[in-house]
Amino acid sequence: MQANAISTATVIVTPEQLLAHWQGHRGLTRRVIEAFPEDKLFTYSIGGMRPFSDLAMELITLTFIGIYGTATGEWKELKDLYTGDTQPKTKEGILELWDAATIYLNEYWRQIESDRWQEVDAALGQYEQPVYSSTLYWLDNENHHRGQGYVYLRSLGIEPPFFWDRG
Repeated sequence: MQANAISTATVIVTPEQLLAHWQGHRGLTRRVIEAFPEDKLFTYSIGGMRPFSDLAMELITLTFIGIYGTATGEWKELKDLYTGDTQPKTKEGILELWDAATIYLNEYWRQIESDRWQEVDAALGQYEQPVYSSTLYWLDNENHHRGQGYVYLRSLGIEPPFFWDRG
């Protein structure tokens, strides 16, 4: 084996640990959604950024589509994966959809075959990369958008949840 080659037999983090890590982030992002006043969640913006409701919906959509595609290799739209309201107009509606995505994530995560993580797939039908890389992108994307939510909350005079509290 070459010195710079990566052995897939070396495990740095297990799929179960990765899911727990992601769910910790999801719990924190949920608390950020909860911290928003109802009217500001859908309307407040700084510097041309989207309202946090739009960012939360992006994260919800990526969770549904991403975990289904990761588990099955099929990349479908949210409306094809979830039969409930996919365009909530209230904070309660967004939180309900967030919780449904969490359950969906747990359900489909268990269906991912171990070899699947190293397979190259065109995530969302267009981003060709190893499956593990797509999953890490979804975590990065959530952290990025949650950071935007922190800026919004602070500018509204609201103390956001501690960023390190993912328990």
